[in-house]
Amino acid sequence: MVEPDKELEFQLGEVTRTIHNLGIPVMIVIEGPPASGKSRLSNALYMALDAKYTDFIATRPPREFDLRHSFMHRYWNHLPKEGDINIHFRSWYAQYIEFKENNIRDNIKVDFDEIEEDMDNFEKTLIQNGYEILKFYIDTAKDVREHHIEKIKKNPILKWKAEEFQERLEHFNYEGEMERFIAHDAYCPWTEIDFDDKKHAVKKLFKTIIKKLNKRIKKEQKNIREKVSGGFTTGFETELFNFDFDKETVEKKVYKERLPELQKRMREIQFQLYKEKRPLILVYEGMDAAGKGGNIKRTRALLDPTGYTYNAVGSPTDIELRHHYLWRFASKIPRSGHVGFFDRSWYGRVLVERIEGFATKKEWSQAYEEINDFEKSLYNSGAIIIKFFLSLDKGEQLRRFLDRQGRPEKQWKLTDEDWRNRKKWDLYLEAGEDMVNLTNTSYAPWKVISGNDKRYARITALETIIEICESRLDGI
Repeated sequence: MVEPDKELEFQLGEVTRTIHNLGIPVMIVIEGPPASGKSRLSNALYMALDAKYTDFIATRPPREFDLRHSFMHRYWNHLPKEGDINIHFRSWYAQYIEFKENNIRDNIKVDFDEIEEDMDNFEKTLIQNGYEILKFYIDTAKDVREHHIEKIKKNPILKWKAEEFQERLEHFNYEGEMERFIAHDAYCPWTEIDFDDKKHAVKKLFKTIIKKLNKRIKKEQKNIREKVSGGFTTGFETELFNFDFDKETVEKKVYKERLPELQKRMREIQFQLYKEKRPLILVYEGMDAAGKGGNIKRTRALLDPTGYTYNAVGSPTDIELRHHYLWRFASKIPRSGHVGFFDRSWYGRVLVERIEGFATKKEWSQAYEEINDFEKSLYNSGAIIIKFFLSLDKGEQLRRFLDRQGRPEKQWKLTDEDWRNRKKWDLYLEAGEDMVNLTNTSYAPWKVISGNDKRYARITALETIIEICESRLDGI
């Protein structure tokens, strides 16, 4: 066991308690080659921190569950909430190196350099949203590491660990890859620590954390809360949602013939998705009463229920509000071969949060790029992403509201919030148009659909899903 300096331990306790009280989430990444001493250094740090708000996360070799999800999935799931600290013993860097060295491609459908970009974007997104990320690389002279390995080989209880160290040294270019990452220093620089002198190593680790967190505390105390602004335009006129609603229709007879055909094809696509281990993510946004739920219902009518999930997204819970806004969605992304329906989604940040003043201008403005990066990382791990915005005219919305109000079996669908949102119709149009224009990408396209005629909207959405999946799946 490495004994830390008592004064430094006290200072570390003081600064992390302040960080906790300020609600700043902290991620401490500790990397290093086998037998470098990172285990003992990590334990010294873990013992010095308050266990009530500190979590120790060790990156292990990928299991089948990990390989059924996107590359960054487990790290999104492990994000600390406000005021908490995560120690990542090995991290997305170690995972990347293991995947690359072993050419593990179960959940990677692109070149590995694009996964590196996903890692950079992950860190950038967190830092932009108030996370503090401290990265340490622990090193020791090669002869010292080899001596340590030989020493534990002689212990029959620890022999397996020495063999594991040896295997990693022989089969992984870990040090070469990490040298490249350290030189890269995209968004938060690495601190290198030589573990030859154990006491000095602990001091450097503690002093660095104390210094960086104190700097963040001073910045936080000077920070003036930005005024909330939706940045809306006076007299806004939409270009994107100006449909000729009378022409966007499907006759009842055509609908009854076409819908079963498309639903049957959708079921075939579901089986092909499973065969090729490709997740399909379907996002539905739109005006209240535009028919999102009915559209989803027809799309999943013939699907195997064991192969899809339906996510009806409401207001975030208290625990969700204490995490990054994408955190609650990352855990619901379907695993490979499955379909995930999202009735409203992560786009709440640039829609309702912008309109209602729940996000500052800086927060919702930067969210467009953050969402694009998030969706690109899912795409890089094999996901097919299709997004729908269902629009209708204001008169048709009122007719549907009144219809719900007058029918007991539908009254539950109409809330006071629906009437309140209707008063902000033009704001939703502008926010929706900005959202589509700024997040419509080749890897996660938007399809804006006229929703006045429900039959037309349902057929168009199904045809879009089928067309895109047929172009992306090898066996279709």
